[in-house]
Amino acid sequence: MISSLLALQSDFSLRSLNTLGINARAQGYIRVEDVAALQATLRDPALNVLPRLVLGGGSNIVLTKDFPGLVLHMCMQGRAVVAKDASATYVRAAAGENWHDFVQWSLTQGLPGLENLSLIPGTVGAAPIQNIGAYGVEVGELLHSVEIFDCAQGRVRELDQLTCAFAYRDSIFKHELAGRAIVLAATFRLPHAWRPRLDYHELRQELEGQGLIQPTAQQVSQVVIHIRQRKLPDPAVLGNTGSFFKNPLVSAAQRTQLLTEHPQLVSHAQPDGRYKLAAGWMIDQCGWKGKSVGAAGVYEKQALVLVNRGQASGQDIVHLAELIQHDVEARFKVRLEPEPLFV
Repeated sequence: MISSLLALQSDFSLRSLNTLGINARAQGYIRVEDVAALQATLRDPALNVLPRLVLGGGSNIVLTKDFPGLVLHMCMQGRAVVAKDASATYVRAAAGENWHDFVQWSLTQGLPGLENLSLIPGTVGAAPIQNIGAYGVEVGELLHSVEIFDCAQGRVRELDQLTCAFAYRDSIFKHELAGRAIVLAATFRLPHAWRPRLDYHELRQELEGQGLIQPTAQQVSQVVIHIRQRKLPDPAVLGNTGSFFKNPLVSAAQRTQLLTEHPQLVSHAQPDGRYKLAAGWMIDQCGWKGKSVGAAGVYEKQALVLVNRGQASGQDIVHLAELIQHDVEARFKVRLEPEPLFV
């Protein structure tokens, strides 16, 4: 018997719930708007035995086939200032909040800090899982805590920043808590002592070009939005997941060896002594920018972005990604790792 709290839909199309626009279907679908609905789903014996896929904005997923189980669409809403202390303001947002809207809301509240992460597609709930980042800032730097539902323990828990084990596009949610934790909300610590984060060359150059030597947080946000709109396709117009591959990290010795063979190699020093290589540059050097294999393609303005040019399937996207990985590895001896989850 399905709980009356739940509105279960069968044979549900997921096309509108993934930014690649892949037309996969789910055996079952439930829109989750509060913790009570989530708990009812997980307690229901008929539903609890099904394979489970938790979806937010679908901006970091490749649906490779129909999903033979239950999709939980996290649509919880709410955002608020929840605390202040001598050094920071704490803001909480529910998992279903649109990430960009939340960033803009925080700025209108006079609370800077998240501006470099403007216009990243997806929801608040997905942000800590992926530890999203852009223009020199990662969300894990500003996260105070993450509220989760622990499916193994059957209860709500709060994890602090350290416990989340944030790393480059990585977190505890991809490892120990994979398949076990469902993000309900996130609380961010936004320091009162703000200064613009302009380490990223392209961002600093764009601001200086506009004469913004001491920009406000809103001005940084607007420039980030402008850069992203110039370089990246709108998922509502051309299906994509943003950056498809992680920028690989290599040792200093490996980077030195690569430079002898590829003097124009684009790389950035990391605090731990390693170097982050520009995956988009390597893909471009292999001649993939603007190319297509069937309906799956590489965006003309940014080789790091794979796009759905029409009726591409998830398998089409995966096949293209594998061809790119092969060519990059053959030329640079570096294996690219996809950012999105393949389901």
